[in-house]
Amino acid sequence: MSEPTSEEAPERMTIVAWSGDLDKMWPTLILGSTGAAYGMRTTIFFTFWGLFPLVRDDVRITGKNTMTKALAGMNRPGISHMKLSKLQMAGAGPWMMKKLARDDKVTDPKELLDMCLELDVNLWPCEMTMEMLGLRQDQLIDGVGTPVGAATALSEMSKSQINLFI
Repeated sequence: MSEPTSEEAPERMTIVAWSGDLDKMWPTLILGSTGAAYGMRTTIFFTFWGLFPLVRDDVRITGKNTMTKALAGMNRPGISHMKLSKLQMAGAGPWMMKKLARDDKVTDPKELLDMCLELDVNLWPCEMTMEMLGLRQDQLIDGVGTPVGAATALSEMSKSQINLFI
């Protein structure tokens, strides 16, 4: 199989990030930053639990009522607080994963997120999720786009040659 020519190379990629788990957000950010580095217009639409890594690390509790604040308390927001989807083992799993990555010189999620911002990846928070979970724009990291709805995300996906749901 041959490499695509520049005329065939994808120009746009959209990723739907629905999980804030470390082992799902890591590849999302690797693919997002790599796509942008290859010159693709890259958009990541962060929805449901996938939105929490965009919350600033210094924000401990989000939410607008007891239930949404309790959810934030059980699922601490911020890129530095992500858990593994399995083998969490009271924090030992993420620590081990990060150590293995450091030893193999794999870029960590925080640096990848910064790279995405530097490479002008569109980081779109889901407007409905923000309203439902009581997240405010001022609680998100700098550089995140204005919240958008599903229709805007679908419109972007319809123009993309690569669409991923991670």
